[in-house]
Amino acid sequence: MLLTISTTHYPAGDLGYLLHKHPDKLQTIKLSVGNAHIYYPESSDEKTTLALLLDVDPIDLVKNVKNTSLKEFSLGQYVNDRPYVSSSFISVALAKVFSTALNGNCSGKPELVDTKMPYEVNIAVVSAPKGGEQLIRRLFEPLGYEVNLTRHILDEKFEDWGESKYYTLNLKNTITTKELLSHLYVLLPALDNDKHYYVSEDEIEKLLKKGEGWLNEHPEKEQIVRRYLKNLKSYTKEAMSRLDVEVSSENNILDELPEAELKKKESLHIRRLKTVLEQAKLSGGKSILDLGCGEGKLLKMLLKNSQFNKILGMDVSYKELLRAKENMYYDEMSPTQKDRMKLIHGSLTYRDARLEGYDIATIVEVIEHMDLNRLSAFERVVFEFAKPKTVILTTPNSEFNEKFESMEAGTMRHTDHRFEWTREEFKKWATDVAGKYNYSLEIQQVGDIDEKLGGQTQMGVFKYEN
Repeated sequence: MLLTISTTHYPAGDLGYLLHKHPDKLQTIKLSVGNAHIYYPESSDEKTTLALLLDVDPIDLVKNVKNTSLKEFSLGQYVNDRPYVSSSFISVALAKVFSTALNGNCSGKPELVDTKMPYEVNIAVVSAPKGGEQLIRRLFEPLGYEVNLTRHILDEKFEDWGESKYYTLNLKNTITTKELLSHLYVLLPALDNDKHYYVSEDEIEKLLKKGEGWLNEHPEKEQIVRRYLKNLKSYTKEAMSRLDVEVSSENNILDELPEAELKKKESLHIRRLKTVLEQAKLSGGKSILDLGCGEGKLLKMLLKNSQFNKILGMDVSYKELLRAKENMYYDEMSPTQKDRMKLIHGSLTYRDARLEGYDIATIVEVIEHMDLNRLSAFERVVFEFAKPKTVILTTPNSEFNEKFESMEAGTMRHTDHRFEWTREEFKKWATDVAGKYNYSLEIQQVGDIDEKLGGQTQMGVFKYEN
């Protein structure tokens, strides 16, 4: 797949400063599914063109892409249009190759960041299976682009077969470089519903960040959000709600909301992770285990904090580890980041020397998935053998369940939960563990807190007593 960006801004060589790519050099950047090649077909003061050629490796594509839509027929993983269509692959490449420009930085000529320049973009090819030309125009034209399209027939030898869903797209606009790249980053995947990555809540953050300043005013806002998030209703609803919040905050309405209303805008899971992160920071430790790390949401938060120089995530599910790796873009991390982060496959009921020597261990909503008769093995693995200085452990508070209108009496929050404890049951277990393995204990309530029923989640903070 090929994308070219041209400008006639004088001197046109400024494009090299803005995109942080030297016109005299051919650069190749490794991606999880192939290589991105960056070069300049032409470079002069009158006109400069940069080309991004994405060379997708079919073997890497089969190994790394989790998209089930490629399995609609038996050879779907091997016979498909993914190496040729500018879609989610090109967005990942744009973020990796032009990250500095996408964030609005230019160290060589900072005055260019806010300069609107005449740009022409050519993309061969894009796919618009649902919406076609009208969809492409509705996405780009409201942003000021002149849109020119060439639709391709299915087969030149068999013209009776008709036209395909593929177009060569030409865009022209006078715009800042950051705006151009952010538009391409969001809108190209929105055209094509096949995403090569697992779509999680993290995609909401990326969408809102890249769409800042323009998405909320776009007349096709809802369609862009829905298609970017692969038509997942819950994520679409959350993203649309947060877009409205961002508009309100500009008028300082958000500052007038009571604290309880602000908290409702965050899911319990995110509030729980933030509370655990804060406790980890307060411990002062620098090396940390996330045991039962799942798809890696807490790991991503830990990576952003420079306090933690050694991070290890472990999960019993290999599938979840692959999701965590994908969500953190592990294969595309810098060597420095990879040195900080490790992911391992393992069980919390078997002693593992790899877990020893860490300052902190976080165990978030994990123990309730274990059979009660396995808890003693878990206790020894964590508190006797791994023996971190601080252990932060959370589990549901079963007393709070009666507040959930959709739950029937006597049921648990998740079908995989083996048990859910009351506050008294958790306190007894945690106190016994702390006394047995020489830890002090502090218990806190997390999430919404009811005066009689306690919090949605209960958290134990164990500190090793030397």
